[in-house]
Amino acid sequence: MDIFDKIKKNKGALGQYAYFADGYFMFPKLEGEIKPRMRFMGKEVLTWSLNNYLGLANNPEIREADSKATAEFGLAYQMGARMMSGQTKYHEQFEALAAEFVGKEDAYLLNFGYQGMVSLIDALTDRRDVIVYDSESHACIMDGMRLHIGKRFMFKHNDVESFEKQLDHAKNVAEQTGGGILVITEGVFGMAGDLGMLDKIVPYKKKYNFRLLVDDAHGFGTMGATGAGTGEHFGVQDEIDIYFATFAKSMAGIGGFIASTKEVIKFLKYNLRSQIYAKSLPVAMTIGATKRLEYIKAHPELRENLWTIVNALQKGFRDAGLDIGNTASPVTPVFMKCPLEAVTQLVFDLRENYAIFCSTVIYPVVPKDVVMLRIIPTAVHTLQDVEYTVKAFKEIKHKLDNNMYPHEMADFSKLL
Repeated sequence: MDIFDKIKKNKGALGQYAYFADGYFMFPKLEGEIKPRMRFMGKEVLTWSLNNYLGLANNPEIREADSKATAEFGLAYQMGARMMSGQTKYHEQFEALAAEFVGKEDAYLLNFGYQGMVSLIDALTDRRDVIVYDSESHACIMDGMRLHIGKRFMFKHNDVESFEKQLDHAKNVAEQTGGGILVITEGVFGMAGDLGMLDKIVPYKKKYNFRLLVDDAHGFGTMGATGAGTGEHFGVQDEIDIYFATFAKSMAGIGGFIASTKEVIKFLKYNLRSQIYAKSLPVAMTIGATKRLEYIKAHPELRENLWTIVNALQKGFRDAGLDIGNTASPVTPVFMKCPLEAVTQLVFDLRENYAIFCSTVIYPVVPKDVVMLRIIPTAVHTLQDVEYTVKAFKEIKHKLDNNMYPHEMADFSKLL
């Protein structure tokens, strides 16, 4: 069989929607400066879908630092992987700052977050080791585990009984193989906004002798008294053995880092394939990352502004009778009962008539009769933005409840 024949027959879980959704529902183009109001299809929309929690993407000081660094170094320097020719003092300066910020001995800067996590899992475990992980772990964690040829056990999302049961299985296997146990979860689950049960996981470390890896992409910069993350929020930061974060959320940038003991970081520097065999993060972006972290430390009001918007938005949704699940983070999902066939009509109404743009999540991520409208608040949104959005969502919900949306796919062709 020609491998392309399979593509014709099987478009994939999300690709099946491409024929009517491409360019509008999926792969939409937001234009203009990164801020709460941007342009979509030539029209200004109130935007709730940007990973820009602290509003740094368009911050004048941050943009100036990026501009100066790019003017001095360009985007090519340094030329090579860290191990060969890509090491600079700027990379080391960021690592020292990041390690101090999250309370770890050392840190290692990554060119990309996703590939970094995939490579991290591969480097930490071998065929004798056992992985225990949350069922709703991010795709980068799942892809990393695909490289693991040893055993792995999945526990039900944030379910302590299931977690302990899988630990028992893992312990039995590890005793037979002579390997260790790695537990993986997230600080903030980026889709639904609930927190990983770090405070409940940590007490099991002594009994089962495992190491804990936490992906805190959405918690870094937003959670905890200083923004050091979800571990700080729960008071268990010291019990996180490997802390992982990316710049794509609160830092509004590219890259990420791993923080742990000096011994572990030294090991990872010589064993992370995604860094050994790929170009290091360009110096201009590295300097930009350092500036962002320094700015976050110096301006706690950014996080305070963010949580003012988050609390107002989530309270507004709850008071309006809307279902926002169990979120305890800035990530704010709104779940609505909606036939799959009516989702495009709802999105069309929201964008064209209410001028609100947010991410829309459908089956297979959520059940077929549910739509999740995922809101990402930022420190630069306003309470007026919140008030307008709550009112609009309440009206959308009323239309759904009264079956006012046609059960047919909206035709976007005239808009594209």
